[in-house]
Amino acid sequence: MKKTIIIAEAGVNHNGDIQIAKRLIDVAAEAGVDYVKFQTFKTKNLVSQKAAMASYQEANLGSKSSQFEMIKKLELDIEAHHILKEYCAIKKVNFLSTAFDLDSIDLLEKIGIDFYKIPSGEITNKPYLEKIASKGKPIVMSTGMCDMEDIRKAFNTLCDHGANRSTITILHCNTQYPTPLSDVNLNAMDTIREEFGVDIGYSDHTLGIEVSLAAVAKGAKILEKHFTLDRKMKGPDHKASLEPSELKQLVILTRNIDIALGSKEKKPSPSESQNIPIARKSVHLSVALKKGTSLTKDHFAMKRPGHGISPMEYEKLIGEVINKDLPSDHLLTYDDLIK
Repeated sequence: MKKTIIIAEAGVNHNGDIQIAKRLIDVAAEAGVDYVKFQTFKTKNLVSQKAAMASYQEANLGSKSSQFEMIKKLELDIEAHHILKEYCAIKKVNFLSTAFDLDSIDLLEKIGIDFYKIPSGEITNKPYLEKIASKGKPIVMSTGMCDMEDIRKAFNTLCDHGANRSTITILHCNTQYPTPLSDVNLNAMDTIREEFGVDIGYSDHTLGIEVSLAAVAKGAKILEKHFTLDRKMKGPDHKASLEPSELKQLVILTRNIDIALGSKEKKPSPSESQNIPIARKSVHLSVALKKGTSLTKDHFAMKRPGHGISPMEYEKLIGEVINKDLPSDHLLTYDDLIK
């Protein structure tokens, strides 16, 4: 069984506080996720002084300050990254972070991560894509705000600059926090998988966990979901994040779906094999017959149990001669026939 890789997106829900970040790691580890992910950036490299906030950020923060002012408070320095990675190791959960600028890619390379996560906002940033491709690690790419041509150009850029296409996973995504159900469009996962022939996943910004679970059922290999200690905390992403109990439930249900999906082979399962003779039917006699009678279709009744001659084989019995007197309702066997 291949289990879905679950990325618990702490993002900037630490509010710039290393102790809150550690508590988020505690929650992720206890829930049983595979990775807890933060965000790595230098504010001066990410946004200009005049960049406006998204409408959902203004609504969640209740203010109209600039992106620069908002993000600067959420920036983690190099020392914090080392502390958090070491703490993840102690808690036995994998550390991950998303780089949002070129310098941050280098920082994560030095710290050491298993793969690079490309956020939706960087999918049209060609120098960024080229640099990540050059690192030679697996890549997970979110596609919020994208049409297929956007994805195509980014994918080709990655492959042209050293990325191995077989190690690229593309995540369907919508970047509205929270995403309205009417805008989710999970069927786009199929379109992406069919065109690029790569593993697909889903980065979920909806409220609740049902859409995440639907994505897993549709074949998501990677599932990413924001979480927080408390949705009432002040910050841009808390309101669209799961609380600890919900994250734990998401992991439990995802693992159940992983088990239920099984393999692509269709065959009787171990648990149901015992029911085959009980639920299926065999060829029985509809009337009592004397020795020497030549069987016709009218002599047959298809009844349970199913451990005799299958009704799929009844035509082979027509014209055969029975070797002894047999009662009505008799389960016919090949031993009842003249050989």
